[in-house]
Amino acid sequence: MSGHSKWATIKHKKAATDAKRGKMFTKVIREITIAARIGGGDPDTNPRLRSAMLAAKSENMPNDNVERAILRGTGGLEGETLDEVTFEGYGPGGVGILIQVVTSNRNRTVSEMRHALGKNGGNMAESGAVGWMFSRKGEITVAKEKADEEKMMSIVLDAGADDLQDDGSAWSVVTPPEVFEKVRDALTTAGITPDAAEVGWVPQNYIKLAGTQAQQMLRLIESLEDHDDVQHVYANFDVDEKELQAAVANE
Repeated sequence: MSGHSKWATIKHKKAATDAKRGKMFTKVIREITIAARIGGGDPDTNPRLRSAMLAAKSENMPNDNVERAILRGTGGLEGETLDEVTFEGYGPGGVGILIQVVTSNRNRTVSEMRHALGKNGGNMAESGAVGWMFSRKGEITVAKEKADEEKMMSIVLDAGADDLQDDGSAWSVVTPPEVFEKVRDALTTAGITPDAAEVGWVPQNYIKLAGTQAQQMLRLIESLEDHDDVQHVYANFDVDEKELQAAVANE
């Protein structure tokens, strides 16, 4: 359990109370559009679309918005041409970063990603330089007040999860991608609603940051995640929860 990054937990709490922008709808709509384009418009046969639609529901997105996004993805409605691209980079302290974007202008976006990294102590990396540091995994976050460790262990391990990790104020469940939905559904069936759930890229190891490097890294992640084209940011850093909480409080 030691060394697991708490950033995903903290940033979810931040997103839940952050009213400074209405970007979450845009990100979810783009995810639905891309998922429908790649895997079709039927959520029963498209797990990625199914997950995106659950995310839309958790954000109270109107069904009309979801349906239009699916139609744009499957070609039933005209709209801008979107490409899904993953950029790789380094942050302060040699932290590896994966940046998943959905963009209508790849050249513009790569220039803006390079600028954001350079401004905050990082730099772009060649394709493949960082990706090997991460594994494709499902991650499910559950607030500790919703269930104790024994109950969580019993549910998630029986459903096929790899691990249950202690993130301080929350439990983080790590699963193989193929059983992600089974584990999430097992929790829901038991009356435990996850605070966040997605299949993404989980670091194999973490680089501990503190002080100036930690604050610089947090500013970099915030800068990237605030960009309209960025869907997800994954990074193999860890900092003390107090520092994370302070960074969120100062926003």
